[in-house]
Amino acid sequence: MDKDLQKQLIRAGRDFMKFSEPDGFESDQDLKLPQPPLVKANMRRAECAIDLPRDFESLNLKQDFIELLAQRKSSRVYSGEAMSLLQLSFLLWATQGIKEIRGKSYATLRTVASGGARHGFETYLAIRNIEGLKPGLYHYLPMGHKLEFLNEFTGADEKIKKSLCGQSFGARANVVFYWSFVAYRCEWRYGVCAHRPALMDVGHVCQNLYLACTALGIG
Repeated sequence: MDKDLQKQLIRAGRDFMKFSEPDGFESDQDLKLPQPPLVKANMRRAECAIDLPRDFESLNLKQDFIELLAQRKSSRVYSGEAMSLLQLSFLLWATQGIKEIRGKSYATLRTVASGGARHGFETYLAIRNIEGLKPGLYHYLPMGHKLEFLNEFTGADEKIKKSLCGQSFGARANVVFYWSFVAYRCEWRYGVCAHRPALMDVGHVCQNLYLACTALGIG
């Protein structure tokens, strides 16, 4: 990339983080406009969704929080041993699981923090080696703690590598988590300032994934 262009992009990113609401700005929430849905609708037929197990007490989880923090690390070498569906279920619950619905579907309280309980992220999975699931692309349905199969994919390793900016180790993982951002969930409340807390929110999600993996004793 051209050095001058790189500097311009860095400067634009810094300016974006400094952005503040203009005088007199009112969010769509202030304007009493209806809020967006709390989650994305099923992308496939609802009756085809896969129920995820919840008997997490049967998992041999590490319980010492100090130990979890000390042992948390990035892993780039994998055993090739398949993960169980229960392990995957625990990771999904730990990163986006719904504990409570407030009001008349006003907000969800989840296992991760989110500014204003907006939870603007959707979870997609590239699954390669999970017991009981065929390889392919999936979407997590947090309201019912279910998975929906989207489609099979050919050339998975190369596509995953490309999506991770050329990092080939990711293509050897049992599952790769992808998070998409439904911006208006946050913009409805925070308007032009919505995207800054969203950057912190996705950090909370990913850190929970790290800690949940550490608790399971997997990479």
